[in-house]
Amino acid sequence: MSSDAGEIGAEDAKLITLAKGALGRVAAAEGAAVRDETGRTYASASVSLSSLHLSALQAAVAQASAAGARGLEAAVLVAQHPAADADGVAAVRDLGGVGVRVLIADGSGTVTTTLHT
Repeated sequence: MSSDAGEIGAEDAKLITLAKGALGRVAAAEGAAVRDETGRTYASASVSLSSLHLSALQAAVAQASAAGARGLEAAVLVAQHPAADADGVAAVRDLGGVGVRVLIADGSGTVTTTLHT
């Protein structure tokens, strides 16, 4: 996993908006969104049930995979207290391969970290 600053384009800004929406809809600790190889987007909040725990990134990747995505172009994680989600980034790498950009943003949508799988 590598880190860089990088510019945020319109498509990544859309992912940030989707992730913020997922976070706010259910008052979760984190929200995430991913864009697949065809440009389709998937957003989710973290899942915390007695029998199932998924980070928001894991849940968004699971949605993309279940919908038939064969790769990922980008991913975003938005959290009130942003930190890298190693398991979520691993899920992005599993579906997207090496080199997928993962933006980590605070609750306002300000990117604090940019990683690559």
